[in-house]
Amino acid sequence: MANHKSAQKRARQTETRTAVNTARRSRIRGSVKKVEEAIAGGDKKAAQEALRAAQPEIQRGAIKRIVTKNAASRRVSRLSARIKAMA
Repeated sequence: MANHKSAQKRARQTETRTAVNTARRSRIRGSVKKVEEAIAGGDKKAAQEALRAAQPEIQRGAIKRIVTKNAASRRVSRLSARIKAMA
């Protein structure tokens, strides 16, 4: 456990940030899962709508450094390519 006042504050901040980051990561995963379920279901329109909702979540995660910028871009690109490939 931290002994100095500043170290105690840092420990509290770390706990708070960890909780926020976990929630953000969960929101990203959930939104991506909805897109993948729509793709698996074969509904192109629903998949497009889900991607439209998921894209801001993924980009926000990149801005907040939950995922790297390139990883966020890659995820959006691959999801949109899979939707585009649907009949």
